Amino acid sequence: MSMSFTLEAEKRDEQGSSASRRLRRAGKLPAILYGGDDPAVPITLDHNAMVHNLKEDAFYSHILTVKLDGQSQKAILRDVQRHPFKPTIYHVDLLRVSANQPIRVNVPIHFLNEETCKGVKPGGGMINRQVNEIEVECLPDDLPESIDVDMTDVDVGETLHLSDLKGNLPKGVEMVALMQGDEYDYAVVTVQLPRSAKGGGGGGAAAAEGAEGEEGGDEAAGEEAGGEEDNG
Repeated sequence: MSMSFTLEAEKRDEQGSSASRRLRRAGKLPAILYGGDDPAVPITLDHNAMVHNLKEDAFYSHILTVKLDGQSQKAILRDVQRHPFKPTIYHVDLLRVSANQPIRVNVPIHFLNEETCKGVKPGGGMINRQVNEIEVECLPDDLPESIDVDMTDVDVGETLHLSDLKGNLPKGVEMVALMQGDEYDYAVVTVQLPRSAKGGGGGGAAAAEGAEGEEGGDEAAGEEAGGEEDNG
């Protein structure tokens, strides 16, 4: 189900660290709206509403509606400054977008059917995610909420690269890395056997070789002893 996000904003005249602290104590969040043909505008947002929005993965890859001075503007989230360990947001950057101008946004990957993946069950492998999001370029109206990757038929030892996901993208959406060349076709996810499973096989072979070596040693010792008796 598609989600939508609307941010109620107010212009702010006071700037600086002291003014920002006063805003945060009042439950407000300092922010800036910039980009496009209009000048940058310092604004304030509701802090708790932003904390709630940031819990949604879709918020990071959605076109947001910013209501300011009775007008609605389209923007994307560009940066978030957080407290190191408290659930406090210090500042956010919002970038205006235009309907006819391409944008670049990191879109989350949703890995589907991991439990029934061929390489996991019955293959006994483990899924190793290399990345959890992909940067794409597209017009704002074409921006996908996520990129779905079906793991059902991925077997042990197989790797999915960016190029394997081209068919998962909506029309008009391109992966930024692949736009730079095939050498940037990096791995997205792989299915591998656990180390214990790999080590177990090697350990068994080593033990078998050791047993054979011991038997060979016993035979050699017997032959040597027999030779000494003959010489005596």
